Amino acid sequence: MLEIQEKFSFDGYENLVKAVGNNNLHITEAVNGEKTIGYIAYAYETDKTLIFDYDDGGDLFLCDGLIRSVLFKSCLKGIDTAVFELIDNSKIDKLIKLNFVQNDNLSLKNLDDFMNSCKKCKKSS
Repeated sequence: MLEIQEKFSFDGYENLVKAVGNNNLHITEAVNGEKTIGYIAYAYETDKTLIFDYDDGGDLFLCDGLIRSVLFKSCLKGIDTAVFELIDNSKIDKLIKLNFVQNDNLSLKNLDDFMNSCKKCKKSS
């Protein structure tokens, strides 16, 4: 069964930690049984959440779930903006496809409204 869970050590992510260089780094993994199938790396600041990297193994739905889990936690912390500062710019296309960002604007404002807009889509279908 797929679970999204925060990792409390950086074991296996040392290169990512070095590349990001952020002292407030968090890593959340997607785990299926004993196997890690993806992750997202991010940091909370007082007014925004910074998203640095993700690995979804090529699964668009997993990418969506990883990012939404971080956005949801940001909303719970009262943070209303997410900024994508990806260390690999080739991953931006997927964010555009999922409507997290548009063109060159790599920030998502009004997270609470964004997350609630998904509820409206479910009701209309």
